[in-house]
Amino acid sequence: MILVSLITAGYVGLGVRLVDIQVLQHDKHAAHALDNTRRKVIQASRRGDILDIRGTVLATSRIAKTVCADPSLMDTHQQLVARAIAPFLGRSETDLAKRMQGRVYTDAEGRQREDKHVVLKRKVLLEDWRGITNALAHIEFGVDVKSLPRKERLKYYNVRRSVFCERIDSQLRVYPSGNLAAHVTGFVGVRDPEGSSVPMVGLEGKHGVEIMLDSELEGVRGWRETETDRSRREVVAFREYNVKPRDGMNVVLTIDANVQYIVEKGLEALCAKHTPASACIVVVNPRTGAILALANRPTFDPNKPGDSNAANRRNRVITDVFEPGSTFKIVAVSGALNEGVVRLHDRFHCENGRLYFAGKVLRDHHAYGELSVREIITKSSNIGTAKVAMKLGASRL
Repeated sequence: MILVSLITAGYVGLGVRLVDIQVLQHDKHAAHALDNTRRKVIQASRRGDILDIRGTVLATSRIAKTVCADPSLMDTHQQLVARAIAPFLGRSETDLAKRMQGRVYTDAEGRQREDKHVVLKRKVLLEDWRGITNALAHIEFGVDVKSLPRKERLKYYNVRRSVFCERIDSQLRVYPSGNLAAHVTGFVGVRDPEGSSVPMVGLEGKHGVEIMLDSELEGVRGWRETETDRSRREVVAFREYNVKPRDGMNVVLTIDANVQYIVEKGLEALCAKHTPASACIVVVNPRTGAILALANRPTFDPNKPGDSNAANRRNRVITDVFEPGSTFKIVAVSGALNEGVVRLHDRFHCENGRLYFAGKVLRDHHAYGELSVREIITKSSNIGTAKVAMKLGASRL
């Protein structure tokens, strides 16, 4: 009788607990389960290209892989694998072999686990990844693998698949011409899209056209809501939303890469000869005002902006203040011509190269006598321009 009562009490207690979990706390546990399986994945859009006026690519985006290794599949062949893939990763065999040694860690529940996900290198170009897969497929183990028993063959097969890439690709921003027009194109940095459950890296402009037209170049990121299994692999059948990304727009500049190249070379020669602290050149189409070339020294490589200091990355043409000098003479003279105050054949005496005005001396580089307005411009006379400006008057100037 006592035993029956105990069993009955046990079932009653179990029933109460089941009601508590499945009815009273249903919403709480359902939400918790959904949080563990539901994922919102951000899909990066491809960043647009930057082109010169002739279509030459100055900046582009290429698919990049994150290459990883599972040491548990290598047995004792770390050195062999390292030798096969080192040329494509640009790292030494010794360094790679060391990274691929097995590592044991303690998880959150205190259990010992073997690390099966070792990152070897990020931002590996697609062609290099293809080279890695080909090299792994042709590793020579010194034995006839095909003649081995199935279990032995599997060990060598695992070695060939011990190096893998992460599912989500990233983008690598490439500037094919190096520092050509570097201050115009600028460069990018990385950002992690909000709400992503995977380590997908996006790009954002940090300097130059890359930041000025960042939203146009970036495009629109896509996203999908899906569910995963206990290993965090997607269960495609439960994918609810899948919005594809829209790639960024290309940007076409007025810069002409051919003119830019000539300017850059000229600037290098100038700096080598005179060793200035800095120097700038701007080439403008006089008919349209379009900028055909813009260069600064010192400069930097936008492929490796971190290797340069902030001073080298500064676009002095637009950030620094310069006296306009002789380029401003055309403003005063064109204003006088526009107002009808002077005509091109009108003549002014240029005081033989020296004019005293308002307690200061204004000089010309040559001792000019009388010059026409046309000659004042062609000979760049300071005194002649000043006299034209005085005739125009301060208010109209």
